[in-house]
Amino acid sequence: MKNFGAKSALVAAAMAGSMTATALPAIAQDEGPIKVGILHSLSGTMAISETTLKDVMLMLVEQQNEEGGLLGRELEPVVVDIASDWPLAAEKARELLTVEDVDVVFGCWTSVCRKSVLPVFEELNGLLFYPVQYEGEESQRNVFYTGASPNQQAIPAVDYLMEEEGVERWVLAGTDYVYPQTTNKILEQYLMDNGVASEDIMINYTPFGHSDWQTIVSDIEAFGSAGKKTAVVSTINGDANVPFYRELANQGIEASDIPVVAFSVGEEELSGFDTEPLVGHLAAWNYFMSVDTPENEEFIAAWHEFIGSDDRVTNDPMEAHYIGFNLWAAAVEEAGTTDPDAIIETIVGLEVPNLTGGMAEMLPNHHITKPVLIGEIQDDGQFFVVSETDDLVPGDAWSDYLPESAMLDADWTEPVMCGNYNTETETCGGSSASAE
Repeated sequence: MKNFGAKSALVAAAMAGSMTATALPAIAQDEGPIKVGILHSLSGTMAISETTLKDVMLMLVEQQNEEGGLLGRELEPVVVDIASDWPLAAEKARELLTVEDVDVVFGCWTSVCRKSVLPVFEELNGLLFYPVQYEGEESQRNVFYTGASPNQQAIPAVDYLMEEEGVERWVLAGTDYVYPQTTNKILEQYLMDNGVASEDIMINYTPFGHSDWQTIVSDIEAFGSAGKKTAVVSTINGDANVPFYRELANQGIEASDIPVVAFSVGEEELSGFDTEPLVGHLAAWNYFMSVDTPENEEFIAAWHEFIGSDDRVTNDPMEAHYIGFNLWAAAVEEAGTTDPDAIIETIVGLEVPNLTGGMAEMLPNHHITKPVLIGEIQDDGQFFVVSETDDLVPGDAWSDYLPESAMLDADWTEPVMCGNYNTETETCGGSSASAE
């Protein structure tokens, strides 16, 4: 493994590159800045979550420039607003790659956004670093998945509820798009494999921005009145979370009655809530602002200074951008170029610090290693960590719990070079290797 500190070790990485198997000779660079595309929703239903990701990317670019940029060149951020509009996201991605001529893109939140832009990055051989938990069942050569796959978030959350809370009935509640649908398909199979009867699983989907939760919450309460401990596993995304939790409180549903574990509610979303009714509910992430490490303390201090407010919080997707940016920067320094093919070859096996005291390694399947944390919401909008994995968990591109993907693997290194390699037939299913 090649191990790099977040910032100062990047130069050392470049010097060490000539001694590594994957290193490439330095390539002369054009004059002018290295352009970093930032592709996030700054308006619409997802702005509540994504605006902060734009801000943290600007901070990371500024920090890198203060340390001399990369390859002796300044970094220039290029920000676009995809406005929570997925066809627009594809248009803006193409604009970044063909008009703005960016060297790399950091962006998207929802899986429907990622799937919308994925063909653009494949066609134009661009690089996308995707920072949010997702449903898995995908590995694409031009995409680096720095958020959690289901085995790094959803499965450990269900295990915690089963083992520590004694949950026997399950409400799988999500926004109506690919991430919740596929994640819940995996979870439903996982629950049944663990002896949960189909009648003890309730699945519900709502549109983006859904606001009228009265009937649905009443249904959840009725489902939970069957004499078995019940929990809600929430893949509800964006600003729909605000009225959902408000309605839980309105109907008197407390965490001690029916706990909710969320995969898309973090510190940023909670900063807009009256958190008192949410105390005791849970979230599963790979980072919380409350984690007590020197790396996190330094990151938070830098964030507060950059944003000009000690009240602004940090969250898991921000850490994923931090990790992704540093992995990309390390690969640029080692390869001596921003050329996408060189970065794709060089980045696998690189390690940079995460903010929880461990190391994030880029794996051959373009996912990374992560700890898994379960946090309980506190009245100050922060999370108290109630469970943490002993070891880092490697991201799995293809779920072991779905029969159609259990035999699939992803490996973008020689000689495999495939995102959906069938280990039984020893054949590759295709170049994009993305399940629809």
